[in-house]
Amino acid sequence: MRGSITIGTRGSKLALVQAEWVLARLRELNPGLEASIVKIVTRGDQEIDTGLDKFVGQGIFVKELERALIDGKIDLAVHSLKDMPITIPDELSLAAVTLRFDPRDVLISRSGRLTELALGSKIGTGSIRRTVQLLTYRSDLEICEVRGNIDTRLQKVFKGELDGIVIAAAAMIRMGWEDKITEYLPAEHFVPAVGQGALGIEVRSSDKETATFVSYVNHEATWQSVAAERAFLQALGGGCRSPIAALGMVSGNTLKLEGMVASASGSHILRCSEEGNALAPEEVGIRLAHKMVEMGALDYIVEAQA
Repeated sequence: MRGSITIGTRGSKLALVQAEWVLARLRELNPGLEASIVKIVTRGDQEIDTGLDKFVGQGIFVKELERALIDGKIDLAVHSLKDMPITIPDELSLAAVTLRFDPRDVLISRSGRLTELALGSKIGTGSIRRTVQLLTYRSDLEICEVRGNIDTRLQKVFKGELDGIVIAAAAMIRMGWEDKITEYLPAEHFVPAVGQGALGIEVRSSDKETATFVSYVNHEATWQSVAAERAFLQALGGGCRSPIAALGMVSGNTLKLEGMVASASGSHILRCSEEGNALAPEEVGIRLAHKMVEMGALDYIVEAQA
């Protein structure tokens, strides 16, 4: 059995909770495991005044962790999978994807559900994907750029600076703050980010021992779902700034994938779905991407890159 391991993570409260959760799963396999958690500051943690849409595809919450892995300072890195770029360095590999928590977005507000908010209510988010879908649902809302850790964003609501924020349900669940959630937003209107709700465990490609060890915490249905989502994103251009979202759901051997592509302005939005064999998830993702290209998705992606 493995004797010790060093886990790398971002230093936020949520990131540390996620790393501890993975460590707890590993200790279930190996109760005597000695472990240390190393906090690593990423570019995304430093440049909190820059909108996330300016960094799409750059892995701003990941690159420093990957460098520590490559340099041998840590044995594995725990990421929010939605933060991981589609392209992984050759020296590294995605060894496991954990059981997905609720992938939906949630609203946290002082004034009730999304349909109950007053005209012109101020809603905070740092995501262009969420912005587009919010304005499609309610065009009167005022969307305010907000970044920082969960505590900071929540305080903006509770202090009255914002009427509400939209955030990942999984983040609130992992923090034990479900009682603060006002509403779970329906996935058919608010398609989540690729990989949202799952954790990715990254290791060195050459480190077969660690890869084998962490593979025991891999959740197969989640792996299949996010493999389809990531293949969909990659087939559409991966790191582009156009709002792209997807959610895969596995039932038996069937995988259903919902996709969304919108123009950067949010004036046009496309939604489509595809079903296929859960044992070939990438094929499902690629087929859905081709369907959406036929619907005109590339026009929106080109517009966003202009």
